[in-house]
Amino acid sequence: MFRAKVLSVVAVAALAIVSTALLAEDDFPIIGTYTENVPCTGADASTVRVKITARDIDSPILGLCTILERKREGDKFSVHVECKGPGGATMMGDVNFTLRTDKTLDFADQDNTYKAVLHKCPD
Repeated sequence: MFRAKVLSVVAVAALAIVSTALLAEDDFPIIGTYTENVPCTGADASTVRVKITARDIDSPILGLCTILERKREGDKFSVHVECKGPGGATMMGDVNFTLRTDKTLDFADQDNTYKAVLHKCPD
């Protein structure tokens, strides 16, 4: 009896994790790997690549950033991040992504000092 209850709790927890992951992808459709300012196809190894997951943004420009909060208004995503840059320096800030009709993303930091167009790579 105890074993059956433990298995039930484990099954419910697993289902909750899977459901949360699915909701995250639906609510955050920008998940994927991107190249910066050049189309992914034909990009060489020196092209800057950005990987966006439901929890992190990994970019040579920003470093490894943990997503602390995200908001969506239509095709615009405002993301509050904590980034660890070179040498272990930590900074917090906001970045914005705008999903364009051609499936690219406009990227800008909170002060609009750095902007880029991100091109999604095939899975």
